[in-house]
Amino acid sequence: MNDFKFKPLSDRIVVKPAEAEDKTAGGIILPDTAKEKPVEGIVVAIGPGKVTEDGKTVNLEVKVGDKVLYGKYSGTEVSINDEDFLIMRESDIFGILNK
Repeated sequence: MNDFKFKPLSDRIVVKPAEAEDKTAGGIILPDTAKEKPVEGIVVAIGPGKVTEDGKTVNLEVKVGDKVLYGKYSGTEVSINDEDFLIMRESDIFGILNK
Protein backbone atom coordinates (compact mmCIF):
# COMPACT_ATOMS: atom_id res chain seq x y z
CA MET A 1 0.00 0.00 0.00
CA ASN A 2 3.00 2.33 -0.20
CA ASP A 3 1.70 3.66 -3.52
CA PHE A 4 -1.67 4.71 -2.06
CA LYS A 5 -2.50 8.02 -3.74
CA PHE A 6 -5.01 9.60 -1.35
CA LYS A 7 -4.06 11.95 1.50
CA PRO A 8 -6.76 12.47 4.13
CA LEU A 9 -7.09 15.84 5.85
CA SER A 10 -7.04 16.77 9.55
CA ASP A 11 -7.58 13.77 11.88
CA ARG A 12 -9.10 11.56 9.20
CA ILE A 13 -7.82 8.04 8.56
CA VAL A 14 -8.27 5.66 5.61
CA VAL A 15 -8.82 2.03 6.61
CA LYS A 16 -8.89 -1.08 4.41
CA PRO A 17 -11.57 -3.24 6.10
CA ALA A 18 -10.83 -6.90 6.77
CA GLU A 19 -12.69 -9.37 4.60
CA ALA A 20 -16.07 -10.54 5.96
CA GLU A 21 -16.13 -14.17 7.07
CA ASP A 22 -17.45 -16.59 4.44
CA LYS A 23 -18.50 -19.26 6.93
CA THR A 24 -19.28 -19.70 10.59
CA ALA A 25 -17.06 -21.44 13.14
CA GLY A 26 -19.24 -24.53 12.64
CA GLY A 27 -18.55 -24.55 8.90
CA ILE A 28 -21.85 -23.14 7.61
CA ILE A 29 -21.27 -21.08 4.45
CA LEU A 30 -22.86 -17.63 4.70
CA PRO A 31 -24.56 -15.81 1.81
CA ASP A 32 -23.47 -12.20 1.20
CA THR A 33 -26.65 -10.89 2.86
CA ALA A 34 -25.86 -12.68 6.14
CA LYS A 35 -22.22 -11.64 6.48
CA GLU A 36 -21.37 -9.34 9.38
CA LYS A 37 -19.74 -6.01 8.59
CA PRO A 38 -16.07 -6.17 9.55
CA VAL A 39 -15.00 -4.13 12.56
CA GLU A 40 -11.28 -4.30 12.02
CA GLY A 41 -8.93 -3.25 9.29
CA ILE A 42 -5.53 -1.91 8.35
CA VAL A 43 -4.71 1.82 8.31
CA VAL A 44 -3.48 2.73 4.80
CA ALA A 45 -3.29 6.54 5.10
CA ILE A 46 -3.52 9.19 7.83
CA GLY A 47 -4.00 12.94 7.88
CA PRO A 48 -1.53 15.38 9.46
CA GLY A 49 -3.54 15.64 12.71
CA LYS A 50 -6.21 17.83 14.22
CA VAL A 51 -5.53 21.55 14.53
CA THR A 52 -6.63 23.03 17.86
CA GLU A 53 -8.23 26.45 18.30
CA ASP A 54 -4.84 27.93 19.24
CA GLY A 55 -3.31 26.67 15.97
CA LYS A 56 -1.31 23.72 17.30
CA THR A 57 -1.45 20.38 15.51
CA VAL A 58 -2.24 17.32 17.64
CA ASN A 59 -0.52 14.29 16.11
CA LEU A 60 -2.52 11.10 15.52
CA GLU A 61 -1.89 8.03 17.68
CA VAL A 62 -2.38 5.55 14.83
CA LYS A 63 0.07 5.09 11.98
CA VAL A 64 -0.01 3.49 8.54
CA GLY A 65 0.09 -0.29 8.89
CA ASP A 66 -1.69 -0.45 12.27
CA LYS A 67 -4.44 -3.07 12.60
CA VAL A 68 -7.34 -1.23 14.24
CA LEU A 69 -10.74 -2.00 15.76
CA TYR A 70 -13.60 0.42 14.97
CA GLY A 71 -17.37 0.73 15.32
CA LYS A 72 -19.56 -1.41 13.05
CA TYR A 73 -21.12 1.62 11.35
CA SER A 74 -18.13 3.99 11.55
CA GLY A 75 -16.77 5.97 8.67
CA THR A 76 -17.78 6.62 5.10
CA GLU A 77 -17.40 3.86 2.53
CA VAL A 78 -15.48 4.90 -0.59
CA SER A 79 -14.05 3.11 -3.61
CA ILE A 80 -10.58 4.18 -4.78
CA ASN A 81 -9.05 2.39 -7.78
CA ASP A 82 -11.76 -0.30 -7.54
CA GLU A 83 -10.90 -1.11 -3.91
CA ASP A 84 -13.20 -0.45 -0.95
CA PHE A 85 -12.01 1.68 1.95
CA LEU A 86 -13.45 3.52 4.95
CA ILE A 87 -12.62 7.13 5.75
CA MET A 88 -13.15 7.96 9.43
CA ARG A 89 -11.93 10.23 12.17
CA GLU A 90 -9.38 8.93 14.64
CA SER A 91 -12.03 9.20 17.38
CA ASP A 92 -14.05 6.46 15.55
CA ILE A 93 -11.25 3.98 16.26
CA PHE A 94 -11.54 2.03 19.52
CA GLY A 95 -7.99 0.75 19.63
CA ILE A 96 -4.95 -0.74 17.93
CA LEU A 97 -4.67 -4.55 17.79
CA ASN A 98 -1.34 -6.38 18.30
CA LYS A 99 0.76 -3.32 18.94
